[in-house]
Amino acid sequence: MSLPEEMNPNPAEQAFNESPENHNSTASTATSPDHWGRNRVDLSKVTAAVEEVRQELGKVIVGQTALIDLLLVALFADGHVLLEGVPGIAKTLTAKLLAQTLDVEFSRIQFTPDLMPSDVIGTSVFNQKTVDFSFKAGPIFANVVLIDEINRAPAKTQAALFEVMEEAQVTVDGATYHLEYPFFVMATQNPIEQEGTYKLPEAQLDRFLMKIIIDYPTLEDEKNILRRFRKESKVDLQKEVKKVLSPAKVKACRELIEEVFIEDHLLDYIANIVTQTRSHGDLYLGASPRASLAILRSSKVVAAISGRDFVTPEDIQYVAYPVLNHRIILQPEREMEGFETKDVIKDILAKIEVPR
Repeated sequence: MSLPEEMNPNPAEQAFNESPENHNSTASTATSPDHWGRNRVDLSKVTAAVEEVRQELGKVIVGQTALIDLLLVALFADGHVLLEGVPGIAKTLTAKLLAQTLDVEFSRIQFTPDLMPSDVIGTSVFNQKTVDFSFKAGPIFANVVLIDEINRAPAKTQAALFEVMEEAQVTVDGATYHLEYPFFVMATQNPIEQEGTYKLPEAQLDRFLMKIIIDYPTLEDEKNILRRFRKESKVDLQKEVKKVLSPAKVKACRELIEEVFIEDHLLDYIANIVTQTRSHGDLYLGASPRASLAILRSSKVVAAISGRDFVTPEDIQYVAYPVLNHRIILQPEREMEGFETKDVIKDILAKIEVPR
């Protein structure tokens, strides 16, 4: 998995390479907590779990390695993901298959213009036998929730997700209902079609740990897709994807990732990046402290799945774009000139001195 060149302030330095071994060699110049170069935290459970999921998804998904790895980063960082891309590039399929590798309850919600908040979180229903109201849980009460075309629902339905995505709980008629662990939301949206869609409010976007922009497959991946499905159907291959992660295993991995070390000067580096978004001349809105925490959590996961128990600047640079791109807003004149958020983030990363 490699950092997109346009997002890398120094194209010669790669935050990720295709193999974890190459990533480790890139980071070998960083200072480890153990001066003998050994990990103080045994991360074999994390790397083994990641490899198992990759292998299962690889039975169906061709390419999209960056997408798969970022989804795993979000899962282990206890965050939610917004997937954006044109139709037909396996956004929904990848999200479904990732859920299939987890031994948890899965729910899929198709957002539509007539969807009501109660259709998502649930509602109180009058029980004639008990002559009382009882709560009927909605489809959001699952461990992994796939929200397809989230921008098809109106603002009031999108707002119903605020509490549940931030606190993993729902409050209805004064009563609070907690969701089971783990709770992971993956939402998709199509950036092309605007008719019949509703722009997600900034408060809603900020609750997504990452926004992953998915592009078309390469020519070689396209050829491999055709070869793979020449004889077997997609449905047949999907049945071969096995459950490899339990809630207990996810929790154990998250606890190990919490032990990943990050030095103070790297915390300052994260703070400088996020603070620069608030004073950059091309931006109307900068990122909040929630973005700083998101970069911190995500970079620790990136280090862990690479087999390291310490964070490097490359880990921070790698997650900066997916964490920040939906949290900042361009000045209207810059947007009209064709600027994109990735241009601003690239500029910020290039200007700030990389700590070593």
